[in-house]
Amino acid sequence: MNLKIHKSNERGQADYGWLKARYSFSFANYYDPPRERFGVLRVLNDDIIDGGGGFDTHPHNNMEIITIPLKGSLEHRDSMGHTSVIRAGEVQYMSAGSGVTHSEYNASGKDSLNLLQIWIFPRTKNTPPVYNQINLEGKREQNKIQTIVSPTGGENIIGIGQDAWLSLLSADAGKEFTYRINKPGNGIFLFIIEGEVKTGNHLASRRDSMEIWGTDALSISTPVKSEILIIEVPEN
Repeated sequence: MNLKIHKSNERGQADYGWLKARYSFSFANYYDPPRERFGVLRVLNDDIIDGGGGFDTHPHNNMEIITIPLKGSLEHRDSMGHTSVIRAGEVQYMSAGSGVTHSEYNASGKDSLNLLQIWIFPRTKNTPPVYNQINLEGKREQNKIQTIVSPTGGENIIGIGQDAWLSLLSADAGKEFTYRINKPGNGIFLFIIEGEVKTGNHLASRRDSMEIWGTDALSISTPVKSEILIIEVPEN
């Protein structure tokens, strides 16, 4: 098993006044050649958007985009005709496919919004754009690895155009878990939203990430109460 920890303070960063962003991979004006992607995972941005702030209409193509608000609400409009608000406890998915434009704004005029945005390269290019959104409020289970995105989708699971799986884990202190790979050869990217995660002698803390290749199963423990995002992706 190959494991690397990327510390929170090693991430790229940008401050645009209304937007404070931390980048796990090269993005915008932050460029670090060794940190261009993890397999087909291209972007994981940790954004704080001031009240009333946001991104004007802009284009995307050939990218699977997942947005997870951690605090606050995001207002979304796109060229497919969707207008929606995505709140903490919900997950948004947009397959840009052959091309889509959209805008994203903090739905509040005064309270800040904190979100994670994940970009994953698709399995097939130039497919028709797709939009989906799920509400996990009241459907999360404590101390259970819960899939929220998969290739086939399902009840409270978004379908994605890639052999990728995203899962959330809300764990109490002192718990142990095993994550089993869904597709042989895939890698595992753990992003510690809150708390700490330990595997073997390796410890990752809040907003750190663990990047793992070469294993079919990963055993982790949570020394403290923790919230973890698990992303499983192909190498290419």
